[in-house]
Amino acid sequence: MLFEADKVMFEIYRETEYTGRYKVVYFTELQDHNKEAEINHALAGEHFFDGFIKNFRKDEAKEIIDSILSRLNSGEKVDPQEVERALGEHMA
Repeated sequence: MLFEADKVMFEIYRETEYTGRYKVVYFTELQDHNKEAEINHALAGEHFFDGFIKNFRKDEAKEIIDSILSRLNSGEKVDPQEVERALGEHMA
């Protein structure tokens, strides 16, 4: 069983106010100085995928998420199930 400290909550969303680009926010890694602004950006955007990644090897999971963002932002169609499959064992 994973405890809260053992996982990172994230959301992939499409920004709708400015660029229309896909972005990710790692909620549990936000600091006090940027927490409110980042949460507001995510809430104003169009939800695409969310979940938890394990804190163990989270850098690998973030690289997978970054590659998915690159694909989405280049116009490739990616569905949420593909994101879940790509993250595989990194999902908490």
